[in-house]
Amino acid sequence: MANGSGTGRFTVPGVVMGVMLLILIVVSIWMFSKDGWWFPELASVHGAAIDRLFMVVLIVSAIAFIAVQGLLAYFIARYGADGKSRAIFWHDNPKGEAILIGITAVTLTVLVFMGQSVWADIFFSDPPEDAMVVEVTGQQFQWVIRYPGPDGVFGRKDLNLVSATNYIGLDRSDPAAVDDIVTLNQMHVLENQPVRVQLFSTDVIHDFHVPHFRVKQDVVPGMSIEIWFTPTRTGEFEIACAELCGLGHYRMRGFLTVDANEQDFQLWLDDQLQFQTGDD
Repeated sequence: MANGSGTGRFTVPGVVMGVMLLILIVVSIWMFSKDGWWFPELASVHGAAIDRLFMVVLIVSAIAFIAVQGLLAYFIARYGADGKSRAIFWHDNPKGEAILIGITAVTLTVLVFMGQSVWADIFFSDPPEDAMVVEVTGQQFQWVIRYPGPDGVFGRKDLNLVSATNYIGLDRSDPAAVDDIVTLNQMHVLENQPVRVQLFSTDVIHDFHVPHFRVKQDVVPGMSIEIWFTPTRTGEFEIACAELCGLGHYRMRGFLTVDANEQDFQLWLDDQLQFQTGDD
């Protein structure tokens, strides 16, 4: 009965339904505890705070899920109808409602403040002064990566110059643009060096997503959006577009390589510059 005063009885359908709910609980816990269903291996500094926050939210949600589904399974199995009893219910229980609302409000408030703290550390904190600056432009269906070159200054861009070979309209007549290095879907950074990424889009909304770094930011046309992160592990990582951006969205994929030292990184930059200028 709704107020727990009825005797009820166990019925086969009720027990079956209760067992099915218990199986749902066990399977859900197993799936979330398997590595194959989890985040990829962490490779950035700020990603650790995101993972901790995610784990706290997951544990709190799991407790609520297990409690609600477990009680539901018990009541379904325990209080089956016998065809004679009438349901008993009450319209309200101020004390019970106050307790539930209080627990829910406190829990959600704590989670919100924890999330705001992590958000502020990532989006409202200034990157270190020695951060490497890289420009990333999303366009259907590729990532255009630009480095400022040896002079450390990005050259001028002009939308009127955009073409099949000049993806972002780089004005090579600008002295600062002569040594700019532009690549397609290939980005290199240094291990343990902060990276400032300036995001642009030439057409629709894209989403710059590097799962191993816990980086995910919408790229909006007409806006310059900046994010930053610090890689902690060498290797090659996928740059995905996490926003449905058109028919070719599935193939919009880039690669971010974290080099172990300055020499390897500079060698790659030099190779890209020589390829662009045609110098031997």
